[in-house]
Amino acid sequence: MIEPSQLSEFGKVFIYMVMGILFVLFTFFLGWLVALKRPNPAKLSSYECGEEPTGSSWIQFNSRFYVVALIFLLFDVEMVFIFPWATIFSQETLLAADSRWGWLTMIEMFIFIGILLIGLMYVWKKGDLNWIKPVNELPVGPGKVPMSMYAKINNDNYIVRKFSLENQVLHDSIIQEDSKPLSVKPAFKPQFKKR
Repeated sequence: MIEPSQLSEFGKVFIYMVMGILFVLFTFFLGWLVALKRPNPAKLSSYECGEEPTGSSWIQFNSRFYVVALIFLLFDVEMVFIFPWATIFSQETLLAADSRWGWLTMIEMFIFIGILLIGLMYVWKKGDLNWIKPVNELPVGPGKVPMSMYAKINNDNYIVRKFSLENQVLHDSIIQEDSKPLSVKPAFKPQFKKR
């Protein structure tokens, strides 16, 4: 007589999940136990693809990065389903059992790919795949500022100082030592016309 298994299929999946979680937690604990604990400014700074962080993290970026990443994930995840379909439904035993099985799976996959292509055409037509750089446009409005003033500001060459923490500390100490304020020439001097 065949004895029934004490574990159901869901029990096996549960054991697999518990073992996976325990393995990950054990790996984190082992890394914490073995790692050297010598913090320094280089280790505590943010790391982004080998680039040293400069400036503020509060910057605006183009939302197209996010949209393109989501579209890539959508199509990448959906295309992963084609591989198991190809391996399972290409078995000769399934096709020998019922000849309609092959046609059914082929039509099903054509419908699946068709839905993906309709989504791709929609995104393409909407313009989310176009990587267009912003166009600088001169302001047009009810203002009284002459266009020559905008042209003068845009054509001037501005010198940008190199950012360094040492220079900032030195600059702060100079400001604290010197009691009188530094005279700074304004970058833009407004010109008004008298009527």
